[in-house]
Amino acid sequence: MANLRIPKPWEIPERLTTPEDVYLNRRQILGAMGLGAMALGLPLSLACARPPDPELLARGLAPALGKKYADRFPARRNPLYGVGDRKITPEKDAGGINNFYELSTTKDEVWKKGLGYKVDPWTVEVGGLVKKPRTLDLDALLKGFPLEERLYRFRCVERWAMQVPWTGFPLRALIDSLEPLSSARYVRFVSVKDPEHLPGQKETPWYSWPYYEGLRMDEARHPLAFVVVGSYGHALPMQHGAPLRLATPWKYGYKGPKSIVRIEFVADQPPTFWNMMQPDEYGFYSNVNPKKPHPRWSQEIENDLGTGARRPTQLYNGYARQVGAMYDGREV
Repeated sequence: MANLRIPKPWEIPERLTTPEDVYLNRRQILGAMGLGAMALGLPLSLACARPPDPELLARGLAPALGKKYADRFPARRNPLYGVGDRKITPEKDAGGINNFYELSTTKDEVWKKGLGYKVDPWTVEVGGLVKKPRTLDLDALLKGFPLEERLYRFRCVERWAMQVPWTGFPLRALIDSLEPLSSARYVRFVSVKDPEHLPGQKETPWYSWPYYEGLRMDEARHPLAFVVVGSYGHALPMQHGAPLRLATPWKYGYKGPKSIVRIEFVADQPPTFWNMMQPDEYGFYSNVNPKKPHPRWSQEIENDLGTGARRPTQLYNGYARQVGAMYDGREV
């Protein structure tokens, strides 16, 4: 009996792949435009993204919470966290190109699909190995901790990078307030599931929604791990993961779950979304490392989203001095 191969959900039929003559013609066009290797180093949807309508994009950059909690922004910038001589990515660029599959798998469509999504009221359920399971509302999250602004590097696994002013508070401050048990060795995060109102979830039912991620406890309590509630001096727009997300700048971007609705403290390493979907391509730790190529591309070079500059990727995204002691280099 012949063996049957069941294609994976993310694979596409050969008949839908780009013909070679079309691909080669794209190389010629990009070369004539002066984009050449830089554009070819970016995902197709990023390299070919059309400039958005400025007035519509302005709506897309506005806080998903509207004017609520506007008095909490802008927060004082913490001078201990900067991006060196790199330029802050313009907000229109950081908010116009995003990965947030819950809304869309097309990067320059994400902000459009997030317009008008309701994030108030919002709650985060806390459970697992914790003394007092509880539910946190927006007041607890946006008023319960002193807010500060930090400039962070951001590195996507797809090799594009940006520098963003995030507003929020240290994740360890939240963890300490929740009183996890000594047996809790990992923290698990779960994002919103709402296929009725999130078109990306409705259009991709083969993904194991909701999105879920995890950190080792020492990673979660590291000073760089940051609960983000705002960007560019105001509350988050939806495409950045309103009303709250994580920023772990030494890891690839997908390790920062968006629109979190549950935090769970667990004893064993939890499964994570992309590691479960594509374990041969995405590990649990997912630290930025130029010497560990993705199976389909090198990680030695990154492309700046705002300037278009190409530069060498730095170990741990330039945060090796801060986080290197946590790892022995074998983590994947």
